[in-house]
Amino acid sequence: MRPRELTTDEIRNEINEVLQSPRDLGTLKYIVLRLPNEGRETPREAHVSPEGGLDGDRWGIVRSPNIKGQISVANARFLEIVAGSADRMPLSGDNLLVDLDLQKENLPTGARLTIGTAVFEVTDLPHTGCAKFESRYGFIQNLEPGTIRVGDVIRKMM
Repeated sequence: MRPRELTTDEIRNEINEVLQSPRDLGTLKYIVLRLPNEGRETPREAHVSPEGGLDGDRWGIVRSPNIKGQISVANARFLEIVAGSADRMPLSGDNLLVDLDLQKENLPTGARLTIGTAVFEVTDLPHTGCAKFESRYGFIQNLEPGTIRVGDVIRKMM
């Protein structure tokens, strides 16, 4: 299934929906583990740690991984527009698909989030995507280990 094609009016309506994403209390919609050979796994819960990132994700396998690029985050409302359906959203290659306003004005570098029992921090590493997905989302870094579950509340820390 290919991503759907939208008219200009449909894009405007959809973008308005994305812009309504919650600013302070969001929801974790998907956890996505990137596997070898473009495989994806979407567990309902996962453990994260500052040393290993998201357990089971290929980030932890890299010889010298960039800690600032530990966990990628994308807005689930936006991805559903691009993907055309919820089941295609994990193909983006982002680890946490969230219903939360990820704009720089809302979550600048250094902003902290709690998800489940874990604490994360927004990094300054730009997520320019790869040739497969040319868009900017964001990266977070795990500061405190914990367990996260689909449906967990995401709380922006002040």
